[in-house]
Amino acid sequence: MEMEASSTPLLTPYKMGQFDLAHRIVLAPLTRCRSYGNVPRPHNAVYYAQRASPGALLIAEACAVSETARGYPDVPGLWNQDQVEAWRPVVEAVHAKGAVFICQIWHTGRVSPSGRCSIQQHLEKFQPNGQAPISSTDKQVTTPHVSHDGQVQDNFAPPRMLKTEEIPYIVDDFRIAARNAIEAGFDGVEIHGGNGYLIDQFMKDSVNDRTDAYGGSIENRCRFAAEIITAVADEIGPHRLGVRFSPFADYMECYDSNPVALILHVVGHMNDLGILYCHMIEARMCVGGEDGSKPVIPHRLLPFRKAFKGTFMVNGGYDRQEGDKTIADGYADLVAYGRLFLANPDLPKRFRRMACLNKYDRSTFYTSDPVVGYTDYPFLDDQN
Repeated sequence: MEMEASSTPLLTPYKMGQFDLAHRIVLAPLTRCRSYGNVPRPHNAVYYAQRASPGALLIAEACAVSETARGYPDVPGLWNQDQVEAWRPVVEAVHAKGAVFICQIWHTGRVSPSGRCSIQQHLEKFQPNGQAPISSTDKQVTTPHVSHDGQVQDNFAPPRMLKTEEIPYIVDDFRIAARNAIEAGFDGVEIHGGNGYLIDQFMKDSVNDRTDAYGGSIENRCRFAAEIITAVADEIGPHRLGVRFSPFADYMECYDSNPVALILHVVGHMNDLGILYCHMIEARMCVGGEDGSKPVIPHRLLPFRKAFKGTFMVNGGYDRQEGDKTIADGYADLVAYGRLFLANPDLPKRFRRMACLNKYDRSTFYTSDPVVGYTDYPFLDDQN
């Protein structure tokens, strides 16, 4: 017999700016590599519509802002009109369910793993004219990276350091992609500033070795992020803009010697602009020995929660109980769920009924199948 949990903190309504949300459970942006040729397809509409419900907030997978931005195969883009038109039916399918739909935009920078093919073959496929990927640096990612599906990526293309005079063009790519997202019907845009991608590569001192106005001090290293946030806010309005960071993570060798001061600097800029929300990734840690280690949430985001004046969203492997406590304690306003939402298209309903959850299958996270591991996870009502 299922229990009802309708009064738990995660399931309480929340007003995020102009958006009236029915609960605090958010679909986190999840790269799925199923937009063939960087163009959304009908099965993408099915996938997102499955996870939409009245008053829900969904964040779409990261969209490349240009041809140079797509470090992975079959990720969607928003740099041309064909992509804008292809996103329209996806957005309409989500809106038909009564949900709010935000689009995440990104540039992978030097994170351009070639997988099993040669680096040259990879560059010829993913970079214009086979050129090197761009970054804040010319330092190559050297540490093997284990992706969520268990595949080891250890062959990253050497990047080219952006010239100072080229940076405004990349900023403009973000602005145009944000404008295209709104034209496609999205309710807002989230800038991806974490996970070791291009903005992170500029911000964190483990990677940024520049000597111009974009390197050295915290202010200089945050300049690129600040210019992008300002440009996008000017284009679509700060009331429709969120930004995502991973302060304490070391994705793709991106870490900082003073992450609190670094991110607080950008948060201050976001406050000045009146940005709608701040989305932070909570770095998890393990406690216990080999026979009983358990991931725990260290709650290191409190300085940012206190500093940011808008909606504060967290993400980091939360379960229902942890999410409830996070909201009840005032640590965050919203909790984004990735793998659990991927495997449970009706996750809010399952949380409400305290029902069992489907288990996710890592091996299908990034496969190209339009159904298996994508739209075939069962709904609760289908299982009863």
